[in-house]
Amino acid sequence: MENFRQFEAGPDPFGRTWKVYFKWLQTAISLRHSDTVDVKFELRDDGTRMEKTIAMPHVDLLELSRKAGRPLTDAWCSRLAASHLKHLIETAEDLEKDLVTVSPEDLARYDAQFEEALHSARSH
Repeated sequence: MENFRQFEAGPDPFGRTWKVYFKWLQTAISLRHSDTVDVKFELRDDGTRMEKTIAMPHVDLLELSRKAGRPLTDAWCSRLAASHLKHLIETAEDLEKDLVTVSPEDLARYDAQFEEALHSARSH
């Protein structure tokens, strides 16, 4: 995903494609007394608007960052969160929730997808 700040996701199981807008990223210690990095997005469809917060446990991000040899940056976290939101929209999994916590396995899967895309872009 090149642009996590504004993108389209879908179609969802109902055939809708959503316009997604990045709102903010911050550590949830100050928000919910939780050791997560929270990324909030606004989703819009014809006449429908909703907000989703993707929570990623800090300890899982640190471990993945170490294993992947990547720095823990806002952009990387935002892309991971955007990938999970895209998955939620396409599958309708947890779509009824306003706050969704990402599993370590899903974080690793999204990072592997980034690595594959980077490798593919470099070889072309």
